[in-house]
Amino acid sequence: PGVVRGGRILFKGRDVLSMRPQELEHLRRSGISMIFQDPTAALNPVFTVGEQLEDAIRYALGRRDHASVREVALSALQSVALPDPPRILESYPVQLSGGMRQRVCIALALACPKELLIADEPGTSLDVTIQDQILRLIHRLAEERKMAVILISHSLGVIREWTERVYVMYAGTIVEEAKTGELFARPLHPYTGALMRCVPKLTGTGIAEGIPGRIPDYFDPPAGCRFHPRCPHCMDICRQRKPQLFPVDENHRVACFLFGRNSRG
Repeated sequence: PGVVRGGRILFKGRDVLSMRPQELEHLRRSGISMIFQDPTAALNPVFTVGEQLEDAIRYALGRRDHASVREVALSALQSVALPDPPRILESYPVQLSGGMRQRVCIALALACPKELLIADEPGTSLDVTIQDQILRLIHRLAEERKMAVILISHSLGVIREWTERVYVMYAGTIVEEAKTGELFARPLHPYTGALMRCVPKLTGTGIAEGIPGRIPDYFDPPAGCRFHPRCPHCMDICRQRKPQLFPVDENHRVACFLFGRNSRG
């Protein structure tokens, strides 16, 4: 099994890893929620949607009376635009389509007010049309509820359309961060640039080039910059030291010694 050797998880300036059990319970109830990429795996097949949703509401709100819990559950299903909420409550996950199951997962995550929603590839298991509907739903709910969203995705198209700020990761490390428009207009890290060039174009012959080399072993990553074995600009320092995120301007940082060297003159 993996071992966490260090680091922090900060939420509103507090380290989640150092919170007491009571604080963690409060965080789960009203602070952070999550939706997963596979709604079929996220829902328990032997319980109805109503049983799962009502259990989540009882935990988050501390309510016990059936009538008020059911009212919140129906409201949650209505908020995600599911037709006939009373029927959905009595249904088992297998009786619903993939898009409906993902909407149920969103209702589960947001049945009670949250400050942050982590959406892990929320439409990957769905077709493109349903994926777009799910992303539009998340965007609408985030705006209505003044809620922050961390959207995890491998789709550059989804990232470009639905985010305000992007953190590019390679082998578990952030290599570049910038506002979305700035990143797509001026990708600076060699990995980010290579990733952009891998996107097929509507005109021409398709992908111009791939990224050379192989993905590193995550259990035994290379020393220094983790991208250096595949980087055409690799220098000796890249093999020896892990670059920090160097500021290029106020809203753009890059973990690359090409820019760290320039920033130091």
